[in-house]
Amino acid sequence: MIKIHVEPDKKAVGNAAAALGADAIRSAIDSKDSANIVVATGASQFELFAALVLRRDFNWSLVNVFHLDEYIGMPDSHPASFRRYLNERFTSLLPRLGSFYAIRGDAPDLGAELARVGALITQHPIDVTFAGIGENGHLAFNDPPADFNDAKPFGVVPLDERCRRQQLGEGWFATLDDVPEQAISMTIAQIMKSRLVVLAVPDSRKAGAVRDTLEGPVTPMVPATILRRHPACHLFLDPLSSALLRHLPDSVGE
Repeated sequence: MIKIHVEPDKKAVGNAAAALGADAIRSAIDSKDSANIVVATGASQFELFAALVLRRDFNWSLVNVFHLDEYIGMPDSHPASFRRYLNERFTSLLPRLGSFYAIRGDAPDLGAELARVGALITQHPIDVTFAGIGENGHLAFNDPPADFNDAKPFGVVPLDERCRRQQLGEGWFATLDDVPEQAISMTIAQIMKSRLVVLAVPDSRKAGAVRDTLEGPVTPMVPATILRRHPACHLFLDPLSSALLRHLPDSVGE
């Protein structure tokens, strides 16, 4: 079930999504002395991170962080690297963090890297996943048609042209040829294991994907639709990203 929240603008989307996620982090720490979270990247998450790094109502040293994906072959020095993005907008702005388990897309042995991060996340059941929805409806880098049944925590996935054009349009690359064609991505099955999923999805360019996620069938052709089967998913929209919805229900299930 996806619970829908429409906020007045993208800053309010970030603030509200960060507040809900922070409450869940604090609750996890209160109950088991630690919290495990997953964070996304991309332009849609700027405002969420700006709000989340200001939270001091829990102890960040008790928080372990994973991220959703990373381009294959990309060093963390590259401007488009998700490790670099998260260092600049998140981890470097926090007090002492418990752990940041980065996906090394440029690891010399991708099989070993998949095994490493898969074992780590298996040892750290996720309390909160902060994510977005791609312009093509993707979830992490699981482009359509997504594999809903892959039981591994992470896998190597191809990036379709629409996904790659989104990365170009957000300004991360100079040309389409510069955008990698593969990435390591958290699988759909692993994302669905998170106790809470918090989606921050502002901007008009996401309106079609939001409509298809909420109003069409649950299908691998719109990967984010699988979250309608999640027991605790919250979707934060602004007026632009919600503009194509026929109506604004409080929540949407399958």
